[in-house]
Order: sequence, then structure tokens, then C-alpha cells
Amino acid sequence: MSGRDQIPLLDVRNLTKYFAVRGGLLRRVVAQVRAVDGVSLSIGKGRTYGLVGESGCGKSTLGRAILRLHEPTSGEVLLDGHDILKLRRSELIDRRRRMQVIFQDPFASLSPRRTVAQIIREPLDVHRIGTAAEREERVIALLDDVGMGAEIRDRYPHEFSGGQRQRIGIARALALEPDFIVADEPVSALDVSVQSQVLNLIAGLKKTRGIAFLFISHDLAVIQHVSDEIGVMYLGRLVEHALVDDLYAAPKHPYTKALMSAIPIPDPKTKRSRIILKGDVPSPMNPPSGCPFHTRCPDVMEICRSVVPATINVGRKDLPHHVSCHLYS
Repeated sequence: MSGRDQIPLLDVRNLTKYFAVRGGLLRRVVAQVRAVDGVSLSIGKGRTYGLVGESGCGKSTLGRAILRLHEPTSGEVLLDGHDILKLRRSELIDRRRRMQVIFQDPFASLSPRRTVAQIIREPLDVHRIGTAAEREERVIALLDDVGMGAEIRDRYPHEFSGGQRQRIGIARALALEPDFIVADEPVSALDVSVQSQVLNLIAGLKKTRGIAFLFISHDLAVIQHVSDEIGVMYLGRLVEHALVDDLYAAPKHPYTKALMSAIPIPDPKTKRSRIILKGDVPSPMNPPSGCPFHTRCPDVMEICRSVVPATINVGRKDLPHHVSCHLYS
């Protein structure tokens, strides 16, 4: 059974997250930052959905809104068909056992005052899982799962490299045996030589444990290595979505094509025509009318300036390839 035939583990529907901008003596709301603006996606069990886009496009905010680390403004987040946005905080605590996060910066996400064992054991302590002895056994097993030995359990984060710290963070995320993990740029702060080790570790966990991942990155080469499906995000919206092979073989949206053209080619004899986007990303506090990309698009048409493009399927029915662009409508 393909990932398309499975009932999705996670189903995000028209999710929005606006941040209020306050000003004046009375601190009234004077504007809204549209960080996430009507995003829909689904992820099947054991699948990885890669989310890519420039810095500031709303990728990390989307991941945190799904987990309710940021409370969404509107929309639905269905986990096994149950909308977690409607849960009371006491009910949400139990659901959080199934959803975890791997943060971008392994130097900031681990408490310098706690030992490795305390960091990994903390989720087990909070949810009161097992006896003290069983928790200790679980910590040792998790360290082994991420390729680190039990002898480091009493050491502190500052004694480790960036890659080792990220492995500790991954062990903490695995402590509650989650079904879904948001991996928020988990290798962007690491040396290139260490990135592949962490990526292979994540790929192995997906295969052996059946964990679904939302893998956030600005690096299209990394996204291709780990993902089953890819969503391309621009100014808070998904502009293209397809299976990884389809997207890389035939990108449709002009923004996706520009991102693809920037991927380095290891063969110096092979040349690629680079698409240079002019101008800066518009402010999400005052997004342009019509298509959000029209201010930088090399293929802009008059309709793009006033009409928001609908999302349509330009692929096959069994292998959909969705794009939001007037070039295909």
C-alpha cells in the first residue's frame, strides 16, 4: 500500500497563525503578521514530509503551530482523526506523548545544568512513565539507539560536539515513543561532515520505528535525501506539493524552479542555468495582493497582481502534483 492510500496520521487543514503587532500608548493591535496563511498538508505513518523555503517564510512557525507550541489562529490539526486544537490543556498533555520536536540549535535546546541522563529522562518523569529503575534502563537504551554509549549519561552538554548534542536531543524526542516528530532544521547548525550521520540516523528511525516526520529545511539537497513528499512554502503559503521524485524531475512553480537552480552540482563540468530572483521577500505584515510571489516572479502576468491562484493538480490522479500558479490554471 502506498503512502497515498493510507489514512494520514496527521492531517492539517487550512491552518493559519497570525501574530498581533501592537503600537501606541494603549498597545492596541495595529497590524497582523501572517506567518502561516491557510496551509493544508497530510502525513502518513512512517512517512517524511519535507518542508522547504527561504528563511522567514513560516516553516518553523507552521511546525510549532501543529504542535501547539504556538496556538494557531484558525484551522484544524487532526491526529488520527481527532482535532488537537479543540483539546483542553489537560487532554493535550496526553496527546503530546505522541508528538515531539527536534530543535534546530543543539547548543540552545539542551539545559547546561542537567546531565545527559536527566535531559533524556525528563519526558519520562513528566509523564510518570515506569519506575525509577525502568526509566534509567530506558535512558541507556535510547543512548544506544542514537549511537552513544551509557558511559556518557552523567556528563553535561558542554562536553559534546554539535552532532553529539543533536543525538542527545533526538534521544530525548524518542523517549515517549512518539508517532510524529517535527524536525526543525535539525542539521543546519552542524558541520557538513556530521550532517550525513544525523540524517542517516533519522532515516533509520523512520524505517525501524515507523515514525512520521515533518522535516523542515532550507536546503533542497538535504530535503531530497530524507523526504517522501515535499511542500514548498513562500510567505506563509504552500505554493507547490508533490512526491519527491516528481518535484525534482519536473518542478512547476517559478519559485520552486528558482530554488532548484541554486542546488550545487558536484561535477564542475556540468553547468546549470541559474534563476536569480530580484528583490526581497515581501513583509508578511503587508503581503502583496494576488499571488504572493508576483513581485519577484520572472513569469508574472497581469492576473497575478490581483487574483490569488487556486491550487490545482497538474499530475496524475493517483500521483497528484499540486501547484498554486496562474501559469497552469
